[in-house]
Amino acid sequence: MEIGQHISQKYNEALETLRNQVLKMGGAVELQASNALKALLERDDELAELVATSDYKINKMEVEIDEECAQIIARRQPAAGDLRLLLATAKLVTDLERIGDEAEKIGRYAIKLAKKDTVMEMHAELSHLGELVLDMLHGSLDCFARMDADQAMNIVSEDDKIDKEFDALSRLLITHMMEDPRNIKNVLRVIWCARALERMGDHAQNICEYVIYLVKGKDVRHTSREQVRERYFAAEEKSK
Repeated sequence: MEIGQHISQKYNEALETLRNQVLKMGGAVELQASNALKALLERDDELAELVATSDYKINKMEVEIDEECAQIIARRQPAAGDLRLLLATAKLVTDLERIGDEAEKIGRYAIKLAKKDTVMEMHAELSHLGELVLDMLHGSLDCFARMDADQAMNIVSEDDKIDKEFDALSRLLITHMMEDPRNIKNVLRVIWCARALERMGDHAQNICEYVIYLVKGKDVRHTSREQVRERYFAAEEKSK
């Protein structure tokens, strides 16, 4: 699916500008999430402080994109694919903003953990979880850029891996607390950082679902992956 062409050149330009604004916001959110993970793993309190205090930029982008969507709807009264694009965009940027919120949380916890050894003891596990999340986020934004519903469907399944990694890391951290109660406060902070990463994965999954909605015209939220594949992808797969 691509953004359709209209008689009005200004309408075409408005939709393309909106798409570019979303991709710019997505890039900013990716950088924020990457910096949050780096600050946590490298115990970089300066980078953590930057992440914790930069969320206002992402919030500003969300407001601007929401306003642009509202203006286009009011002026153009879009239908069909254009309307789906605007509705999905408004929802998508909300998830991007929430990913930014989760990165901010990690930044704030990373400041407190910067001089502690707790993070280093779980470095490999946190790093693996973080890389899975960043890959899923990047993939979801790439699907939006290319309007690729098939790839979006594949990426949705990656959330299972993230959930399993988070559960395994949580068990390790709980064991760590039980073995040394003196570290309970800092271990809890690490758990909250891991939880924030897991939530980022959930929001990336939502982005993929909006891409499927854009391309297929079907709302697949709260629908099992097996049902989505059977209803909206099976026929295409058989014809290939």
